[in-house]
Amino acid sequence: MNHRGMNYDLIVLVADADAEWAVRTLIEKRSLALGIRTIRTFVIRHPQRDAGVYSQCHEFLRQFLDQAMYALVMLDHEGSGREGQTPEEIETKIEERLVRHGWARDHVAAIVLDPELEIWVWSPSPHVARIIGIEQEQLAMLLEREPTNEAHKPTRPKEVLERALRKSKRPFSARIFQELAECVSLRTCQDRAFGKFSSTLQQWFPPNERDHL
Repeated sequence: MNHRGMNYDLIVLVADADAEWAVRTLIEKRSLALGIRTIRTFVIRHPQRDAGVYSQCHEFLRQFLDQAMYALVMLDHEGSGREGQTPEEIETKIEERLVRHGWARDHVAAIVLDPELEIWVWSPSPHVARIIGIEQEQLAMLLEREPTNEAHKPTRPKEVLERALRKSKRPFSARIFQELAECVSLRTCQDRAFGKFSSTLQQWFPPNERDHL
């Protein structure tokens, strides 16, 4: 792959506006917290959402082979049409297809959020309650009634977020994900998918010395 004259360091394919703004904000505004250098990124949505990302990502991203050095594919497990497979199995299949269609193996990665993007919302950060628009105690009481996974996050993260927003009367929108990505400590995000997201970016785009000055 010839990297000269490329428009972007990274192309990211996502399923919806929520993921687009979360990823765009993290990479553009939180590069230091992520442990990466400043990069040129293009985040694009697939019109057929998660199922389209899974089934057509290799064809969709072929147009960027000569425009971007690296390709990242992100989708929810729920809604992918492959719920019977593990997130890791889905990621492997996507990465293999991208390689077969022209991308270098060490220049692609797939991230499957289990069960969905909203799992990244649930951090112990006090900013979560503030951005949702309710008191910390109210949010804690709501979360106490919900089943959780091994990381102590709600097993139905989107439904819990929707219930919290109904209490605050704040509309559900991509702006919520943007605001959370801008201020929540990334060290508190104990999630397999987020771990792969950050470690992949750190491997591809290690910080320059001047970024720490």
